[in-house]
Amino acid sequence: MSDSRIDAARELQPSQCTLLRLRRTARRVTQIYDHHLAPLGLRVTQYSLLGRLMGQPPMAIGSFAEVMGMDRTTLTRNIRPLIRAGWVELVAGDDRRQRAITLTAEGKAMFRRAVPLWRQAEGTLRAAVGTDAVIELQHLLDHTIERVAAPI
Repeated sequence: MSDSRIDAARELQPSQCTLLRLRRTARRVTQIYDHHLAPLGLRVTQYSLLGRLMGQPPMAIGSFAEVMGMDRTTLTRNIRPLIRAGWVELVAGDDRRQRAITLTAEGKAMFRRAVPLWRQAEGTLRAAVGTDAVIELQHLLDHTIERVAAPI
């Protein structure tokens, strides 16, 4: 086999898949945050939703899904437990056909209680990989999402 064919074959190896590496890392980092938020019965995905709603007026479900980088179905599935817990509620949107999502007083209180636990999780991550590496990773991820944000 020629060198160019060997190089091409190496490029196609599953072990080189960026997505697999990213998902594996994301799962482990999620476990760290979930561990720290567990005393409140909160998962990091729920924390993110509450945090994004904090201080915002009611937001249309479709707009909120876009802001969160989720499709509407995934967002709806993720907010159901928050609605059941009384942390989020659906209200009438700008027109009668539209539903908007907003944080309740209990949701705001839960988010405030969760912030110190989130900070502990962030500290754990920074201690494990280094603050400079986390900052560099955040910049790289921001750059990547800007580049791949266009719909497929």
